[in-house]
Amino acid sequence: MKSIPLPGLVNPHDLSADRQFSMNLARGLEVLRAFTAATPLLGNREIADRTGLPKPTVSRLTYTLTLLGYLSRDAHGQKYRLGPGVLSLAHPLLASMQVRQLAKPLMESLARTTGCTVNLGVRDRDQLVYIDSVRADSTNQHLPDIGTTRPLLPCAMGRALILGCAAAEQTAILNFLKVKNRAEFEQYRPLWEADRKRFAAHGYCHSKGDWRKEIHAIAVPVRSTLGDSPLALNCTITAHRAPRERLSREVAPLLKEAVHQLEIAQGLR
Repeated sequence: MKSIPLPGLVNPHDLSADRQFSMNLARGLEVLRAFTAATPLLGNREIADRTGLPKPTVSRLTYTLTLLGYLSRDAHGQKYRLGPGVLSLAHPLLASMQVRQLAKPLMESLARTTGCTVNLGVRDRDQLVYIDSVRADSTNQHLPDIGTTRPLLPCAMGRALILGCAAAEQTAILNFLKVKNRAEFEQYRPLWEADRKRFAAHGYCHSKGDWRKEIHAIAVPVRSTLGDSPLALNCTITAHRAPRERLSREVAPLLKEAVHQLEIAQGLR
């Protein structure tokens, strides 16, 4: 099946001939995306290495982004970190996502009933992004903050986000992942195939320590309104608190019911 273009699944360099596409803007956003929780402080050379952009171009972009408040320079003036401007951009998006308000009581009830940490997530490029969380499993040392990202294929929620898309969109996402990192794609492909069959038969995805061996999870995609990004809801728990088949036998039906109720609340059922 031929891949279709989806937001976030394009290489800016492939659009250089598109007169409607602003390459300068795209490059500036690539600079911002170079920063992660693991690498919050970067110099121009490091940014150039991460983005593939020429160092003089990076220098102009970091200068501009700093003047606009999207980057801040460290005390020695040699490296940069994300500035408050980035944070102020994110809040209007989170505040406008009504699904978060609709999901919160369902997530809280699910967390109380199961003892799991319950998370709501959305896809961004080849990552899932947590947009809300109810933390019930205090033994889980990998509790996500809002905005935390995880790779798609190694995580039950990531696979659920793909499965929540139409077939053509699934193909586009998988092709993007394959082109970006073929070795990683092949490493996690068996997990994808297993969950694709599991979802068709039982309606959920299941991770038995696939991303972190000490964390087990199940996830279900949430229907979205036309034009909105697909969402997914998951339940995570530490391995020693997840006896054999507990998640699939006891938690999965409750998670699927919570998703069903969330879709009703959105007027999708």
